[in-house]
Parts: sequence; structure tokens; C-alpha cells
Amino acid sequence: MPKAVWNGTVLAESDRTEVVEGNHYFPIDSINKEYFKESSTHTSCPWKGQASYYSVEVDGQVNKDAAWYYPSTKEKAKNIEGYVAFWKGVKVES
Repeated sequence: MPKAVWNGTVLAESDRTEVVEGNHYFPIDSINKEYFKESSTHTSCPWKGQASYYSVEVDGQVNKDAAWYYPSTKEKAKNIEGYVAFWKGVKVES
């Protein structure tokens, strides 16, 4: 089962991930919300829509904007709407 790990801590774990462009997107109910803080960062993808970000905090260490999600996607990306993906050193293990 895929899991996202940073700083030795499991941030998310699910057997219902969606893989898009090589990234595992985790259902929102599979993330450990205690480690996530809303960020003011937003980016735009021409076919997915506007992404919002979370910073991840584990044991006092912050990984700024290490997770992103699309709260409302364009039609072709509906399968990942609300799902969370990771980068910036967060390892996704299967």
C-alpha cells in the first residue's frame, strides 16, 4: 500500500491513490491532518486547474509547500479532485 513518509513519519497511506504524471495522489481521508498546515501558495496547471498547498510539520521541522491538492479541478482531472500529492523530499513508498 502506498504511503508518503517524511522525517520518518507517515503523512498519508492508502490503497486508493491515483497516479497522475508520476505522482501518487492520496485521498484526503488518508492523510494524517495533524502534520498539515494550509499555505497561501497557489499554482496553476492548464489541464488540472488551480492547486493549493500544505506545509508539512513533523517534530518542529517544517517542509514548506511539500504537499499540494486541487480543491476544484477541470473536467479531465476530476479523479484527483481533493486528493493530496507530495514532493520536496517526501518519499512515496509502495
